[in-house]
Amino acid sequence: MRLWGGAFPDAVQITLPKGEKPVFPLALQNAGDGWAEVGITKDAGDDPDVTHGALIVVRVSASAVGVVFRAGEGVGTVTKPGLLIAVGEPAINPVPRQMISDVVAEAAAHFGQPADVTVEISVPGGREIAQKTWNPRLGIIGGLSILGTTGVVRPFSCAAWIASIHRGIDVARADGLTHVAGCTGATSEKTVQALYGLPDHAMLDMGDFAGGMLKYLVKHPVTHVTVGGGIGKMTKLAQGAMDLHSSRSQVDFAGLAKMMNDPRLAAANTALEAYEIAGAPLASAIAEQGLARLRAQTDQISFDVVVIDRAGTIIGRAGP
Repeated sequence: MRLWGGAFPDAVQITLPKGEKPVFPLALQNAGDGWAEVGITKDAGDDPDVTHGALIVVRVSASAVGVVFRAGEGVGTVTKPGLLIAVGEPAINPVPRQMISDVVAEAAAHFGQPADVTVEISVPGGREIAQKTWNPRLGIIGGLSILGTTGVVRPFSCAAWIASIHRGIDVARADGLTHVAGCTGATSEKTVQALYGLPDHAMLDMGDFAGGMLKYLVKHPVTHVTVGGGIGKMTKLAQGAMDLHSSRSQVDFAGLAKMMNDPRLAAANTALEAYEIAGAPLASAIAEQGLARLRAQTDQISFDVVVIDRAGTIIGRAGP
């Protein structure tokens, strides 16, 4: 708006991927010859997020063709394969890129301008903050990643989340449901729900808490349980982890190499990269091994496992 229209607004409203329209006050406003930038202070609410309170700064300037993304101060660059963004690119994930591109196109149409801008994202102090994340291990160098799938941070209270899973099981049992599903995230939940035509109250918000869900199901069984998730978290489940959060479990790449008799997997950076190397047989093996882990918890429940890729496509299944 400042670059093309002449004035900064006091606050800005954006549309999130699920349609919410939050409004954010501007914490920073600057402009110069051919560029303009604003900053917004990140509020992570009750979530223990290391970026809580960080200033997120975006500068826009004219570019030759289309929307070009750049990593400013405190935003990392991808240096290893296996992530959603190509090597050499700023660590700005696809959903934020799409949201930004959509807004640029909308503003360009409104102001009668070509949608050709360079978008540089900065997080002052982000290089230091990133040392508290898994970015260095993943080969994201120089700072933080600009993440997001829904645009909404979910408070990460272990006890409260597990309690909500338990209540979900209680409701499903009380309603006589014989098939429920626990999924690691919104994409896998959507895929599994569509696959089986399950009602909303059959979808248990498992998240990272596979163990919390399974322990309760052992004492309060449902006839059939589907567990679904992306290949990274499902690999950790297959390798015996019951808490799938990145701070409490990691993929054992040497174990993957041994399981598949493929030494290349030992050097993989992510489970996604391992899948790109080994293909469908790896996803199937992870599903089968995950099913074995679930069955080891109880023989009173019929389990099946669904493994998806980032787009929600099923790449591995095991069980009835």
